[in-house]
Amino acid sequence: MSRPRQTLPGTGAEQGSPAPAPAPPHPVDESRPLGRILLFGIQHVLVMAATPISAIFLMSATLRLDPDLTVNLLSAAFVLSGVGSLIQSLGPWKFGPRLPFVMLPGGAPLILFLAIAEQHGLPTATGAVILTAAFYFVVLPVFSRLLAFFPALVIGTMIVIVGVNLVKVGAVLVTGRPGEPGFADPANLALGMATIGFTVAFYLLSSGILRQLAVMLGLLAGTGLAAVLGSIDLGRATDGGLLTVPQLMPFGSPQFNLVAALPLMLYSLASMAEATGQTVINAEAVGKEIDKRADVPKTVRGDALTSLFGGFFGLPLMVTSGENIGIVRVTGVRSRFVTAAAGVVLIGIGFLAPVTRAISVIPSAVVGGTAMVVFAVITVLGVQMLGRSDLDRHTSTFICAVALALGLLPILVPGVYGGFPPNVRILLESGVAVGAFVAAVLNILFHHVRPGVAARLSTARTESDR
Repeated sequence: MSRPRQTLPGTGAEQGSPAPAPAPPHPVDESRPLGRILLFGIQHVLVMAATPISAIFLMSATLRLDPDLTVNLLSAAFVLSGVGSLIQSLGPWKFGPRLPFVMLPGGAPLILFLAIAEQHGLPTATGAVILTAAFYFVVLPVFSRLLAFFPALVIGTMIVIVGVNLVKVGAVLVTGRPGEPGFADPANLALGMATIGFTVAFYLLSSGILRQLAVMLGLLAGTGLAAVLGSIDLGRATDGGLLTVPQLMPFGSPQFNLVAALPLMLYSLASMAEATGQTVINAEAVGKEIDKRADVPKTVRGDALTSLFGGFFGLPLMVTSGENIGIVRVTGVRSRFVTAAAGVVLIGIGFLAPVTRAISVIPSAVVGGTAMVVFAVITVLGVQMLGRSDLDRHTSTFICAVALALGLLPILVPGVYGGFPPNVRILLESGVAVGAFVAAVLNILFHHVRPGVAARLSTARTESDR
């Protein structure tokens, strides 16, 4: 007579039977060999390093900062970008969604910072950044309750606008700005197109890890071509010392002025809407299910915390960037530890002056050619999301069309709102904010308010017919 099998207490597994194998980690949480993680992290850095460099150089040129202060701010920008990337990728406590994100300065927050600095002085501008970072924490509980009004239709529309705007940013790196000397220089256009061609060739002809590194290899090949053509000044990479340390409060003690900070605070509302779209599309890109009400606030808290630190180092608002999502999609490498490695590399660059200078000599046309490909992928991701948004319904098509028209207007026609008051212009010139707001409001009107009103009218008619 055989003895009945016994189960191990608290497990439900039979005694003597092998324990069930643990479930494999999700690809976003998957650790890879250190060498590969570092390579992929460097790829993110090379593609995106132009953003902090161009942001600080624009800041320096606009405010006429001396070279030593410019190097100091560039060091701080790299270090804080790295710290923010680590926060968003690793997600300590309630900060960061644990998704492959990179944080960068630049864009609308930089322009607003410069406007405040020119009008009220740099100490007031840094105070405005610190006040806005604190404002994030105050407003976030209210904003998180509104996330139910951001379905795939709204977020997909917003991501398409983000992608188009970023492609334009990449294109300007290749062509220069209209009206400025050297605009649409054939040599720069050829260099940008050649970089795109190298990237396509590596992606077409390679496989395995080389294909995953096609973006970085294309950028390096474009840089090599620029060196052969004499478009790189390598002497700049060897000037100066070996180490640099970011200086705390480089403009003196921050001054806090709520009126001066108001434009940045208004922008922070648009920034939270943009962070919503970027968190959702990042999760889509890596195939991870998220809870918007839980994970989006983590992204916003990461932005707020990094911006709070950045304000004390003289930097504009630091925002989570959607730029690297395209790299994730192109390479197929979904691990958040890759962007964490990119964060470590960014911090290292911030302290190593020669590396910072070496990256800064990569021609903007090369970076722009790479960026155009990566950013266009984000537009495609938005289109894919819209494809799952029931666009066969005429109301959904109409909502998307109106939101795209109004959201793309300030992107395609810069300065269209130049005659409006400054505080109104701040919001209207953010195509992402306008598109998100219009899509959300129209979605509520067409898919929530209108059906409710129609149902009440139908009920009233039925009762009157009795």
